[in-house]
Order: sequence, then C-alpha cells, then structure tokens
Amino acid sequence: MSEIHKFIFDGLPVRGAVVRLTDAWVEILRRRASNTTHGAYPPPVQVLLGEMTAAAVLMQSNIKFNGSLIVQVFGDGPVKLAVVEVQSDFSLRATATVNGALSPDATLSQMVNVGNEGRCAITLDPKDRQPGQQPYQGVVPLFGDAREKLEKFSDVLQHYMLQSEQLDTTLVLAADDRVAAGLLIQRLPMAGQGNLAGHAQTSDEDQIGVNEHYKRIAMLASSLKREELLTLDVETILHRLFWEEQLLRFEPLQGESGPHFSCSCSRERVSRMLLSLGQPEVDSILQEREMIEVGCDFCGLQYRFDAVDAAQIFLQPHVQVPPTPLQ
Repeated sequence: MSEIHKFIFDGLPVRGAVVRLTDAWVEILRRRASNTTHGAYPPPVQVLLGEMTAAAVLMQSNIKFNGSLIVQVFGDGPVKLAVVEVQSDFSLRATATVNGALSPDATLSQMVNVGNEGRCAITLDPKDRQPGQQPYQGVVPLFGDAREKLEKFSDVLQHYMLQSEQLDTTLVLAADDRVAAGLLIQRLPMAGQGNLAGHAQTSDEDQIGVNEHYKRIAMLASSLKREELLTLDVETILHRLFWEEQLLRFEPLQGESGPHFSCSCSRERVSRMLLSLGQPEVDSILQEREMIEVGCDFCGLQYRFDAVDAAQIFLQPHVQVPPTPLQ
C-alpha cells in the first residue's frame, strides 16, 4: 500500500518525509503497458517518471494547498515531456511522451536535455480559482550554476527549492517497475514548536548552507542507497539513518488518505465525445476499421468501441456503454 510518513527532528529546524508508492505506481505503469499504440515505458523513463512522482507527492505533503501540484520536465531529447499531477487528497497521475530511441542506461540529459535548454516547471493550480487568478508557476533550467548538465532529478529539485523557496533541501529518489520512493529532508526557519506554528523568519537566508543541524542530518540522509530506498520499509530506513536523533512522528498517510492513482478519463466521457462527432462520422470510421480506439493522453488507458457499442451510444445516449474487453 502506498504511504507517506512525515516527521520533524525534536528541537531542531529540520523536517522530513518518506514516501513509498507501490500500488499507485504499478497502476500507472500497467495502464501504459496495456496501451497497444505506445507500449510500456523504456526502463530509464520508468525511473525518471517514478522519481518525479515520488518527489511530487513529497512536495504536496509539505504544503497547505487546496489544489493540484504539477511537476513537468521538457526539452529537446527523446523524452519531450514528462508530467506528474498530485491533488491535495494525494490522488495522482503521471505520463511521459517518448518520441525517440533510448539506451537502457540513458541519463536525464540524454532523455530531456540534449542541448542544455531543458526546463523543470512546478505549478500550483488552486482548486477554486478566483476570477482572474492564475496558477503559480516556477521554472528552473536542468543545469547548475556553472551551466553544467544535472543528471539526477533530485539535484534539479534541490536547486529549485534553494532558488525559489530559499530552503536547504536534500532529496533521495529511486524508482523501478514496482516501487517509486523518496526521502526528503528540509531545513526550516525556526527550531522546535515554531515549525509547527508556521512562523516566518525574515533573516532565514542567513542560515542557507550553514546550519550545522541541517548539514549533519542531510549528510545522514544522503548516505541512503537507491537499493535501500526501494527495498527497505520505512521503519527500517528511519532507524538506519536517524537512530541517534529524536524524531517526532506524525500519523502515516495511507489507504484512502494516502497516495492513490486517479485519472479523470472515463468510458462515459469518451462516449460523449463520440456522440458529439455524430453517427455518420462514427459509422464512417467503423467502415474502415473493426473498432474505434481512443486512448487517454495522460494515463494511456485505451477505450474501444465496436459497431454494437457505437450503436448503443446513439440509441440511448443517457446510458453508459459497458466496456468492451481489451484484447
């Protein structure tokens, strides 16, 4: 079961969170693999998209925001775009557009940032926008201060948090075809109860990169290996890293309150789209092929309609068409 574990270090200006996406991540990959047009993601894309998904959940868990958090990377490589969307209830979905061949060990720059013009965008889109209100978006390049290409997505987000939020952040991310996981450690403006109260501190920039408590904990977090993050349970990870620290743990978020897959596509929506095309157009398509196939651009799920399904749409528009089994 996918889960989020949040914690703070007692008396120190540091907080953390661990996310493990299992069933939610497997469902994303299953839908993509079942798409007969695109097929499964290549292994390096699975890793990138999984790391992005784990990171997006971690970021959403640390903000008080009623709306969607969207993480995107885009550039001039074979992976033109990768997108993750996480709602405030931790429902999530993710997709990537792959337009070229990839080597099995392709790096971030080889996938997205060949010409060093790639970008990462973080968008906060309020659920109930006021008139004229626009989503907040921050964009950073996929290179460091010396224009060196960044090869780890965690480095991209750490750079983003430092530039946009003035917050020291350490991220460890990992993904394979079964698990997408991440550990986040972040320095906060104030120690102890001030963190929980949400107080601000205008002189906080003076502590960037120099707070000894954060530096010690960040070093411990950075020792976590990819294989450990993918295979160990959360309790073991926290004990392995922080057994000498005093952690204050929050109730884990899992099940209905935790991360779960959700996409707004549905067979009923596709049926309405076909209805809007009109019966002559739909009949014309079915004269050329056995079935009409419509795939969700986001999650990759395909909806198929044969002649009987199409006839039911126009005979009884108010009735949802039962699914035709995928071949």
